Amino acid sequence: MEFSYYPGCTLKSKGKDLEIYAIKSAEKLGVKMNEIADWQCCGGCYSTAKDEIATKLASVRALKAAKARGEDLLTLCSACHNVIKRVNFDMQNDKTFNSRVNTYLNDGEYNGETNVIHYLEMLRDRIGFDKIRQAVVNPLTGKKIGAYYGCLLLRPSSVMAFDNPENPTIMEDFIKALGATPVKYQTRNECCGAYCTLEDKSIPEKRAGKILDDALSKGAEMLITACPLCLYNLKVNGKGKLPVVYFTELLAEALGVKE
Repeated sequence: MEFSYYPGCTLKSKGKDLEIYAIKSAEKLGVKMNEIADWQCCGGCYSTAKDEIATKLASVRALKAAKARGEDLLTLCSACHNVIKRVNFDMQNDKTFNSRVNTYLNDGEYNGETNVIHYLEMLRDRIGFDKIRQAVVNPLTGKKIGAYYGCLLLRPSSVMAFDNPENPTIMEDFIKALGATPVKYQTRNECCGAYCTLEDKSIPEKRAGKILDDALSKGAEMLITACPLCLYNLKVNGKGKLPVVYFTELLAEALGVKE
């Protein structure tokens, strides 16, 4: 099973170990991640301005690269996934945007043909959690783990189509497949405030504290997330109330490929 792979900036710098865990785990599960050549930053945030074209061209180039290989485009970062999938949706449904992008690029039309899939969706829909459970060599038995979804994987739900935005289950099913016990808590799909850091540092501090306190009150011993920005915010502004790890690190540990 092969996918074109868009890593994004964070997973090539501050979060490169998180990418290594993902690639090694994928190999263990029989998946090859083909990193696309000459990828560019997706911008990290989707602009809702209808006349904004330039910041979205990097996403279209990545989508076109996957189309040329005849593969789905696999993402690992929630922010990148949100941006690229929403741009792809625009290419499929906004004729004006589509026309402007194709006119600007002028190197063959792209009309939203590529399927964008997050690594977690790949685990659930292409491999299956039952097979992952069978591949586990270090079951995380006894660990009580809370899943932190945040905003970007789930919303807008009509475009992302990732899971139920109000009551998601994919990360809890992932936790169970690794042998651990998922802990549900109220704020698991609420914003951690990370995007407000430069504007007002008190917002992410308050949001992170609320999320971790909520998870602790329900018995969580650890949180996992699929967003590098959420990971950073919950670690720094959570002030060590709970360990917070990227989901690929937990997967690599359970599969026995974490160094």
